[in-house]
Amino acid sequence: MKGMSFLILIRHGQSTWNAANLFTGWENVELSEKGILEAKKAAEELSKFNFDSVFTSELTRAQKTAEIIIEGNSHTKPKSIIYDMRLNERHYGDLQGMNKDDARKEFGEEQVHIWRRSFEIPPPNGESLKMTAERTLPCFDELILPELKMNKNVLVSAHGNSLRSIVMRLENIDENSIVKLEIPTGVPRIYLFENDTFILQE
Repeated sequence: MKGMSFLILIRHGQSTWNAANLFTGWENVELSEKGILEAKKAAEELSKFNFDSVFTSELTRAQKTAEIIIEGNSHTKPKSIIYDMRLNERHYGDLQGMNKDDARKEFGEEQVHIWRRSFEIPPPNGESLKMTAERTLPCFDELILPELKMNKNVLVSAHGNSLRSIVMRLENIDENSIVKLEIPTGVPRIYLFENDTFILQE
């Protein structure tokens, strides 16, 4: 008889650049004070879970969020914390470090909206959501799914777009709908994994 496990996806708490309305991408920035509080609140919400494995990107804001959640958990500490750049936020190319309002003034609101919310069209020298999914999903299949199949509870601390690409697969969301899905900072998205099926816990 197959057992069950839980997958918890969480977007890092608010970063200093989120707060400043800047395109962040692969830039390594810290959590803001609000972001630290969001991570602590998530830790409280997730305190009932015993995490066997933790996966995070190679970016500080995701790692710090995972650390705060683990520190706030009274269960046995996870056996492994794996950092993988394939879970990084999508690369925003030439937009990285730009204020989003300034980008709209320079390139036009419609063009910036296309770069941010199109599935296939990347910003200049950056990645589209499709390109992000092409690196994130193999990471999920190779590293994360096998853990779940061994009835291990898994925490993934990552980013809006790397998580979107995973959610798209888990919930069978189409390309037009996934770009509209908002994944707020610091709010856990919890799935029960049972009989090879992911069930979102409301």
